[in-house]
Amino acid sequence: MPGRVGGLIRWRFVDRVLHPPPGDPDPSSFAVAAPAVSVPRAESDALVVTWVGHATFLVQIGGRNILTDPMWSERASPTTLAGPRRWVRPGIAFSDLPPIDAVVQSHNHYDHLDDATVRALAQRHHQARWFAPLGLAPFLRARGIARVTELDWWEARHDDGVTYTCAPAQHFSARGPLDRNRTLWCSWGIAAGGRRLYFGGDSGLHPDYGPIGERCGPFDVTLLPIGAYEPRWFMRPVHMNPEEAVQAYRALARSAGAHAAPTFVAMHWGTFKLTDEPMDEPPRRLRAAWAEAGLPPGRLWVPAHGETRQL
Repeated sequence: MPGRVGGLIRWRFVDRVLHPPPGDPDPSSFAVAAPAVSVPRAESDALVVTWVGHATFLVQIGGRNILTDPMWSERASPTTLAGPRRWVRPGIAFSDLPPIDAVVQSHNHYDHLDDATVRALAQRHHQARWFAPLGLAPFLRARGIARVTELDWWEARHDDGVTYTCAPAQHFSARGPLDRNRTLWCSWGIAAGGRRLYFGGDSGLHPDYGPIGERCGPFDVTLLPIGAYEPRWFMRPVHMNPEEAVQAYRALARSAGAHAAPTFVAMHWGTFKLTDEPMDEPPRRLRAAWAEAGLPPGRLWVPAHGETRQL
């Protein structure tokens, strides 16, 4: 994104001095649920979702176990000594994962693509196939991932009874100062066993949510980011706020027709302190925006870390 380095300096060293961000609740106030994962796998016609934290879910669909943006480390950072620290422990202990069949990766930021987690998955779940946007295969293969499929936007692959569609997102990529936007970012449509799920990755609000719903839907579940949005002048291009996430959901849901409206599952909040809004604000604003839009209460799920739901 143009001007992000200058904007970052203004945000960190000017805005935060002139307008100190509000305080946060104690991390102990965040609920952690006991996961109810189907082991080793759910039935082929079931759709079971468990929130590990941030953008990491265990999705059980079509009789397969799929991880999204797996991240189990204590810090979202290139170093273990500094950077955003995890507020809430992972909802599923890494050692308790069932056999992982596939992983979908949205982009390469440290809170979504974690070196230590990739290496651990390569050791313990080497059978898994990874689906990633263009440019990420070298990173993954260098850390022991043998089965990698790179896709461009709107490309799809069918594997082991599941269809994975790489879909657009509005974001950027970088793991350091010299590799900005050298790899692609994306979202994912996943379809199997007559069920369809959308994983939004990390994104600002953009006009392709409607086409994604038309081409990959109708969805049963949409996993959408709702956090890391303040200050708006800086974060708007790359992170939706809760009100914009509701707009994205409504665009994705237009293709439902006679199909039941999808369930909105909130993610990308309450795990790492990345921006200036209070850590517990995103779900409050989401519920208010949902009610203001007149959407059915039963179609909104703000999970606790570790919470499982069969959808």
